[in-house]
Amino acid sequence: MASFVTEVLASSGKLEKEDLSGKISKMSRKVEDTKEEVCEMMNKKYSDFLPGLQGAEDLMVRVDEVSKEMDVLKNYIENEVQQNLHVAVTEYAKLKQQLERNTVIIQILGHLKEFHNAMEESNKSTQDKNFVEAANQLERARASVISLKGWKTSQLPLLSALSSELTVQRENLIYHLGDEWKRLVIWKLPSSKEPAGPKSFLKVELNMSHASSKDGEPKPPALLCSVLQALAIQGDLQHKIKLFSQVLLKNMLKPLVMYPSLSVSVTEQQDEGIVLALHCLEESDKERSAPSQVYSKLLLVLKTLHAHLLDVSIGDKKLSAILGELIWEDISQCIIHECLLYSIPSNSSQLEKYNTVIKETEEFEKSLKELEFLQGDSTDLLKYARDVNCHFASKKCKDVIVAARKLMTSKMHNTVKVCITPDYKMRLPKLPTPGPEVKVKQETTNEEMTIENSKQLSAWSLCLPACRISESVQQLMELALNTLFEAVGSSTYCALQLFYTVRNIFQLFYDVVPTYHKENLLKFPHLAAIQHNNCMYLAHHLLTLGHHFRAHLPEPHSEGTATFVDMVPGFKKLGARCFLTQMNVQRAELLERLSTAHNFCNLDDEDNYIAASKAVRQVIHQLKQLGTVWQDVLPVSIYCKAMGSLLNTAITEVIAKIMMLEDISSEDGEHLHTLCQTIIEEGPLVFIPLAEKNKNKKYQEEVPLYVKKWSTFKELVIVLRANLQEIVDRWADGKGPLAVEFCSSEVKNLIRALFQNTDRRAVALSKIK
Repeated sequence: MASFVTEVLASSGKLEKEDLSGKISKMSRKVEDTKEEVCEMMNKKYSDFLPGLQGAEDLMVRVDEVSKEMDVLKNYIENEVQQNLHVAVTEYAKLKQQLERNTVIIQILGHLKEFHNAMEESNKSTQDKNFVEAANQLERARASVISLKGWKTSQLPLLSALSSELTVQRENLIYHLGDEWKRLVIWKLPSSKEPAGPKSFLKVELNMSHASSKDGEPKPPALLCSVLQALAIQGDLQHKIKLFSQVLLKNMLKPLVMYPSLSVSVTEQQDEGIVLALHCLEESDKERSAPSQVYSKLLLVLKTLHAHLLDVSIGDKKLSAILGELIWEDISQCIIHECLLYSIPSNSSQLEKYNTVIKETEEFEKSLKELEFLQGDSTDLLKYARDVNCHFASKKCKDVIVAARKLMTSKMHNTVKVCITPDYKMRLPKLPTPGPEVKVKQETTNEEMTIENSKQLSAWSLCLPACRISESVQQLMELALNTLFEAVGSSTYCALQLFYTVRNIFQLFYDVVPTYHKENLLKFPHLAAIQHNNCMYLAHHLLTLGHHFRAHLPEPHSEGTATFVDMVPGFKKLGARCFLTQMNVQRAELLERLSTAHNFCNLDDEDNYIAASKAVRQVIHQLKQLGTVWQDVLPVSIYCKAMGSLLNTAITEVIAKIMMLEDISSEDGEHLHTLCQTIIEEGPLVFIPLAEKNKNKKYQEEVPLYVKKWSTFKELVIVLRANLQEIVDRWADGKGPLAVEFCSSEVKNLIRALFQNTDRRAVALSKIK
């Protein structure tokens, strides 16, 4: 029966591999048996010499049969099996593909089962408030969905539904986590409509659930830890802590730094748990908190948060470290700009006391590191505190420049009188004794002085004459002196910064004052005179200012580069330019007034005479007003030169107008004489440089020294009333006083204008050569 089945299968070309193996195995056993029998026979025959012909013949027959069977099997393998080999390989490949497909389906079904179980477990854990397990199960479900999406051969319509369900379940979990977070951590904040200020922050409170106790130390409650870890697993913790940090910074940490009147309290309430609340201290006059107060308030808040909220491990980090990374940069910058900046001393003598602030800052950072809020060795906060010398220099320079600019933009008309005589000593601060090197240099200088020319300059040579300057400029000079004195006792870096700040003060004055007060300097001659004096006062002190401090400044300034002499010419030009501009304004006004005199012609006409008389009175009035305004303000020499120049402008214009007249009647001449005599009589009275009237007479008598055309004008007045003979006598063949002031052609023109054409006039003209 078995052979029949075999034949049927063989004839159908579907002989199984097992049957072929069986036949080969059976043939192998036959071969082995035959081999043993042959070996035994050969031993008997060739070793034992036992006769066995009949047995040998039977054995040979069996060997022949086995050989024939082997040939048949060999032919079968060569013919049948090799022919069907290709068919077998193809069939095996199809079977393999089917097996792989089945394996994939089994794996997909496994992932679907894993997803279903994870979602069920997550749902159950969420209801039981086992949020960590719920979050982990959701992650398993998410991994299953990712695996399902990774199979390229799978085209499941169910995938989109699974993704949607996973999203819904995740959002549901995050909602529950957020709800628990809001219940465990409750903020009470002021209304956004309230104006910002310390009073608005008094409503700020942070309620946290009671902490559990472990080894005597408070720890965050287990539910809170579960919520935070679940948020971390779902990747939403960073966002949640970022929002918390922003509220914490805005409503608690920064206000505690900015407002010294605010403090923080920690209370424990049975129903509400731990409450962090801001409250107001007693009214304080301080505008800024001391660093120690700021550090203690911040540490109280952060220690409370650490004990009741942040002492939770998230992976290999604590939650406090995550919060620290989010808030440290902002809070450190706030401490720097709202606290440390204002704690920097304004005087170099207080710098040593600042070491206390540096130690307090180090202790503050050390405490933050213990609480794991802060990582690393050195931060911007500590660097800022340690670089106090640089910040002191910057702050001092900034304060000095601000104070200087305030003085420069203040009113100029508040003045003080200064008089730098040979005995005058500028109020310089007492400086330390210079080093031995400086003494040697001074001795050398003294030796050199002994061999100089015995003739010396007057003691008044470099003295500033008595005048009035602005109070603000005097204060500005004192500010510069105090700043340089501050530089003497400071570090090298600070000293150099302060020295150049003083130079910047004067440069700022040079640039700011003429621009800021430009309109007033043009409008008010009083201010122009004060500005002139201000510039000369500063230039005077700049000559020796650097020399006084040079020996006490660090190198290279101690070698001679500490100087302000280069600024002196600029200040002198600035003062002179300002005053000359005002002088030009006054000249223009004088000439404008004289232009209304109708060129002093036809004065026999009443209207013309009235206009000319009015013009002269206005000129005298203007000069008297200026004389009063500049009285006791300008130095006497400058005052006299300025008034002399303006009066000279007026009489030069009058002379020019009269010399242009071609016909002067006797009545016109009388009127002209009257007007000119008014100028001669009242002109000297405008010279009143001093407040004491009896001291001004000297300067009124010296008018010809300051008015260049004064003698010319007086000669003209004499000629207007003189007869021909008197004119000829004053000419005196070109040697008289008239010839000194006028040339022959000018005198001839005057004679022709004053006198009619007669023989006497012709004779007189002939004598004018």
